[in-house]
Amino acid sequence: MPKAWTAKDERQYEHVKSSERERGRSTDKAKEIAARTVNKQRREEGRTPNARTQGTGNPRTSLESRSLDELRNRGAQLSIAGHEQMPREALVSAIRRRNGSG
Repeated sequence: MPKAWTAKDERQYEHVKSSERERGRSTDKAKEIAARTVNKQRREEGRTPNARTQGTGNPRTSLESRSLDELRNRGAQLSIAGHEQMPREALVSAIRRRNGSG
């Protein structure tokens, strides 16, 4: 059980796993389906970070190819005032001015 799981998550995992086993799935497949189900529930409830909205993107990719969420996160890291409301082009320019690269 992952350490962030609650007792309720563990019960849900066991229930889904046993249901999948009853439907004829292999033990490994039943475990995978159960874990994915619980993790999806945790994600939807906001109890786990979402990779898309948490990171700043691959530093090897250009700023233009990163998502707006990644650019905003980078703007927050660099303490760029107003980064939450800036359009993409302005944010890219501000990031380049602040850290001198792209």
